[in-house]
Amino acid sequence: LYIITTAKKRDKKEWEGECAPFTLSNTRDFSMNSVQVTVDSWNNIQNYIDVENAFFIFDEQRLVGSGAWVKSFIKIAKTNKWIILSATPGDTWMDYVPIFVANGFYKNRTEFIRRHVVYSNFSKFPKIERYVEQGVLQKLRNRILVDMPYTRHTVRKVEDVRVSFDSASFDRVVKDRWHIYEDRPIRDVSELFIVMRKLVNSDPSRLSTIKKIYKKHPKLIIFYNFDYELEKLRTLASKLNVEVAEWNGHKHQEIPETDSWIYLVQYTAGAEGWNCTDTDATVFYSLNYSYKLNEQAKGRIDRLNTEFTDLYYYILSSDSMIDKAIKRALSSKKNFNETDLGFSTLSQSVHIQ
Repeated sequence: LYIITTAKKRDKKEWEGECAPFTLSNTRDFSMNSVQVTVDSWNNIQNYIDVENAFFIFDEQRLVGSGAWVKSFIKIAKTNKWIILSATPGDTWMDYVPIFVANGFYKNRTEFIRRHVVYSNFSKFPKIERYVEQGVLQKLRNRILVDMPYTRHTVRKVEDVRVSFDSASFDRVVKDRWHIYEDRPIRDVSELFIVMRKLVNSDPSRLSTIKKIYKKHPKLIIFYNFDYELEKLRTLASKLNVEVAEWNGHKHQEIPETDSWIYLVQYTAGAEGWNCTDTDATVFYSLNYSYKLNEQAKGRIDRLNTEFTDLYYYILSSDSMIDKAIKRALSSKKNFNETDLGFSTLSQSVHIQ
């Protein structure tokens, strides 16, 4: 039995605990069933492409695109039994392509695209305009998904918290295309969004709001996006005299075992693969573009074994056009795309000037 999971769950040996009631162990001598269990992370999936006649459990859906993980997964699926565990299997039909190919529904990604995908003719980069034969796709999806209904005892209470932003500086960024942090013209649309988001997300009102929320919830999980946000959030340790721990690309710390704490989690690094039943509150310090990541982040405290009934989610956002656009997309259960704001042609006009 091979279990491919997140690095955090592997290191915490969560799966060893799950296997114990079934007398399964990663040491054959301790297993009455003589089944050797191997638990590893997605980062090492390529180490198992030559394994045959085994059973694989793929924990969490990490099969996006056509990269090395997807190629390794498809090779493993051809010669082994397998199952994928995920509460969020896919946002779009493209998310299902690796699973469909592994099940033999399509020869490869190219065949799927040729049959079902229509690209926009008015985009400078490959942008999917629509899918065709979606009835076929729905039938294929129904063949592979396993519905696992359960009665949820928790109630999610989501509160949109309005924070401020420097509108004058924001106008200078958007209208004058000026990089206010480096005092120079903005190069292109990508940089425009970077500067807009940094200006909005760095406003002092966000940190002040965190302090107020902390008074209500002395154990608090905070999701953030960027390192410059992390630097500000780290100051909470001294300002609130509270223990602050982190899970991101820099540190992999555990949640403190104290009466009060703040746990800083970077969306991409920690939106899935761990649980916390010690708190009833999560703050979204800044908005993430991905609807899926936002939902996964909410699920960290919404567990079957939590003792809380009411769970509180505080979503910080401003009246800036960038925050409003991201919220519109997420409320429609879609990922935010920067082209939605209509800046896709600005890079060309800036270069001409």
